Amino acid sequence: MFTHRSASKVNANISSTAKAHIIRGAYVLLLSFGIFLIFFSPHSSGNISKDGPPCTDDTWTPTSTTNAPDGRMLPTAVWTGSEMIVWGGTTDRINGLNTGGRYNPSTDSWTATTTTNAPTGRSIHTAVWTGSEMIVWGGEAFDGSFQYLDTGGRYNPGTDSWIATSTSNAPSAREVHTAVWTGSEMIVWGGGTLGSPFNTGGRYNPNTDSWTATSTTNAPSAPVLSHGSVDRQPNDRLGRNS
Repeated sequence: MFTHRSASKVNANISSTAKAHIIRGAYVLLLSFGIFLIFFSPHSSGNISKDGPPCTDDTWTPTSTTNAPDGRMLPTAVWTGSEMIVWGGTTDRINGLNTGGRYNPSTDSWTATTTTNAPTGRSIHTAVWTGSEMIVWGGEAFDGSFQYLDTGGRYNPGTDSWIATSTSNAPSAREVHTAVWTGSEMIVWGGGTLGSPFNTGGRYNPNTDSWTATSTTNAPSAPVLSHGSVDRQPNDRLGRNS
């Protein structure tokens, strides 16, 4: 993994002060206050392009590998304001991981996320940062056969602890969906299962641990499974059954 200072624009006009993540193949890219962090595995594919003016420093710094999470593809990552939290993904395109790590660029150090009460290992899931917790939801797991998930968890880095998200009234199990944080709720929408895209979703309120379905009235038609809220590439489906 590397840090790069002061990117002005990356891909879809995301400014350097944005707090966003982009999944391209096995890359996870986070932008925060002039520094972007890239976490990737040896199996990564795709390119990360810059279409704005030159970076002011245009320098790269390798990140420490001491205590770093195992190499993986298709994890998620969120920026907390001081740390990047990487979680989940897969090492072999089949078995999902329920491990992760918190990277502090100020100290160039990693701290493992606990697996106690962590969600089932998975990939092709989503993660959002609420301001105090990372919420992961959905995705795909393997237990003798591929399973789509309607489960998730809330990770608190301050206490290094997980709390499961309710499944009552949760959206149907899916992968390749999108998720955004509104300031009070996580909205999940779209995605689907193999060959069955959805135009349904749900709003999750972590304060009440409750779900409310999103209306399908006038909703967009069910998208192809490679739709995304930021910049999802067609090969994000791991290349299986594509």
